[in-house]
Amino acid sequence: MQVSAPASSPIYRVRVAVPVYLYDCFDYSLSAEQYQQAQLGARVAVSFGRQNLVGMIVEKLAPDAPIDPKIKLKAISELLDDAAILDAKVLSLLTWAAQYYQFPIGEVIQSALPTLLRQGKPYNLLARTWKLLDAHAEDKLKRSERQQEAYKILKLHPIGTSENILNLAGIETATLKALANKQICECVLEAQDFSPMSITMAQMPLTANPDQKKAIDTVLKAQKKYQAFLLDGLTGSGKTEVYLQIMQEVLKRGKQVLVLVPEIGLTPQTISRFQSRFHCNIALLHSGLTDSKRLQAWQATQTGKASIILGTRSAILTPMPNLGLIILDEEHDLSFKQQEGFRYHARDIALYRAHLEQCPVILGSATPSIDSYALVQNGKMTSLELNQRAGLALMPKIHVLDLKIAQKQHGISQVLLDEIKKRLDKKEQVLVFLNRRGYAPVLICDSCAWQAKCPHCDANFTVHRTPYQHLHCHHCGTVHRMPDHCPQCANTELKPIGMGTAKVEENLNEMFPNYEVIRVDRDSTSRVGSWQKIYDKIQKSEPAILLGTQMLAKGHHFPYVTLVAILDIDSGLLSVDFRATERTAQLVVQVSGRAGRGERKGDVYLQTLRPDHPLLNTLVQEDYRQFAKQTLKERRAALLPPFRPFRYAALIRCESKDQNLNTDFLQQHAQFLRQSSENTIDIWGPIPAPMERKAGRYQSHMVLLSTDRARLHFFIRHWWQNMLHQKPSSMKLSLDIDPQELS
Repeated sequence: MQVSAPASSPIYRVRVAVPVYLYDCFDYSLSAEQYQQAQLGARVAVSFGRQNLVGMIVEKLAPDAPIDPKIKLKAISELLDDAAILDAKVLSLLTWAAQYYQFPIGEVIQSALPTLLRQGKPYNLLARTWKLLDAHAEDKLKRSERQQEAYKILKLHPIGTSENILNLAGIETATLKALANKQICECVLEAQDFSPMSITMAQMPLTANPDQKKAIDTVLKAQKKYQAFLLDGLTGSGKTEVYLQIMQEVLKRGKQVLVLVPEIGLTPQTISRFQSRFHCNIALLHSGLTDSKRLQAWQATQTGKASIILGTRSAILTPMPNLGLIILDEEHDLSFKQQEGFRYHARDIALYRAHLEQCPVILGSATPSIDSYALVQNGKMTSLELNQRAGLALMPKIHVLDLKIAQKQHGISQVLLDEIKKRLDKKEQVLVFLNRRGYAPVLICDSCAWQAKCPHCDANFTVHRTPYQHLHCHHCGTVHRMPDHCPQCANTELKPIGMGTAKVEENLNEMFPNYEVIRVDRDSTSRVGSWQKIYDKIQKSEPAILLGTQMLAKGHHFPYVTLVAILDIDSGLLSVDFRATERTAQLVVQVSGRAGRGERKGDVYLQTLRPDHPLLNTLVQEDYRQFAKQTLKERRAALLPPFRPFRYAALIRCESKDQNLNTDFLQQHAQFLRQSSENTIDIWGPIPAPMERKAGRYQSHMVLLSTDRARLHFFIRHWWQNMLHQKPSSMKLSLDIDPQELS
């Protein structure tokens, strides 16, 4: 006979956010003892359907809270943490982000955790400490410079030093392992010390000019409250010095500083600037770290041991108990927007986080986004301008070369070639910018005009010559061998047309055989440590030609570059995306800003087929701020974001193997939304995406616009979840709130 439990016996429950694509959290039961121990923001192992998952406790339900008798509660499998690993502020930040970007809370919490914690690994990982065994091993290391370097640093720390510190000093783990094989040092696992380190100055600050001083003082007045600042400084005007002097005051108060940079490539030079100024614990958070290093850095941040946290966009979601300042460097950069899965924008989350923490946030850029200028106009952000270059450096002069009339050699005008020669003879460096990697963007048949197109995308193959000759699609990654004849007419004369960085490199080597050409793109920097080697080469004052893609345009300091050449700007001026001209202008100004940063004056040469383009003329004759004012006017007239009446946008991307299926599905649901929102939401589309076919699947887009953000979000919420339930299994849908790209 089954005895039912007395009605009064309490049922202990917690609400768990589980990493599945569902918008709800789920209740699980636990014992009284576990309930006592369970903390909000701690991990639990749970069974979900047929899976065992790692979830996060987001609520403890009162034992006497009513329960639906129909619900069959599962018990948690295990409590994984004794204490909370996500504090209350971070939980509320993640909850807000999940609601705002309409993404499942369980998945959002997952993205805020390092991989090892997602997998349910224990929190208390041991730190790797390297100790010296042989203090007289100089003779064993004659051949390897790196090992000699590592050995010198180990000798400075006779009692041992952590792997993280060695990595920050530029010593790779592989080098340490090579020394261990020679019995020169050993790796010991020790419990980590998370006590904060006292901060001392390693170097005195520079004297600030009046603009810098005004910016520093304004921010420091708002140290203990929320205020957003836009640091709008010319390229080379000393934004980093402003950051460093503000950081100094914040760190003195025992607070943490979070610095976000758009790309991993910018972290080595930024970290060396911080290290040369402050003696304190610096944590690095980016995707290029191994899982254990990422966890160690995350723990140092979460415990308050790290005083400066330097990272890419995901670092904004990391717990920091004493956060006192957030800096977003190069805030205009598109890399701050996540482009798949949880599509958040680090800038917007940074503003909300600063508001939660009641601390200032600085967005810095030489070319602020139009959205940031709009926030300044609406009084939501304070503008701080830096109008003079640091030291004696002057702004470079921009020259426009009309490609229609210019004499050319290998697609580069003769005037530009003469200028390059002049600079190299003077022992200066030249930067040649082309935003297209590979050898050539098109392979065409001379006799019947056949083109090598990707079979899966509406795009041409790009010709690559390294490491071997092949065709590569930059959209879906398909690789084909190079054809030896035309498949249409069997002609053997196949011609690569257009220029990629590899072809320009070949041409420049031919025209300037006595000088080194250093290529910087995704292909040449894919190996570990390759970017650092290239960067060290550039910092030597030897004449060279730097050739690269966007990677070179971002925030780097090249003191010996006096000439910048931009080979092709037209594709950005003639795009379908309304933000394309803004991006192009930012690119021109950012690339131009690499010239003349030292004592020598810089020049910029721009090749174009459209010298009469109004945007180019505003940029060349006036400056980026004028261009921004003009763009703001145009967007306001066209009712485009960031302006009312159409201020808030959401983009639905739909992909399947059949375009008609996409269109019918989106049209049907657009009709539902029109009815439920009583036509208060403007719906554009559905239309095919600018690249209709990608990786063998058809893409379709639909844009939702509204003057009222709260209403837009309210109506989208149920409609979107309903859409996800009803979609065919072969279809992929994604929702992008505040999209930055319409492609």
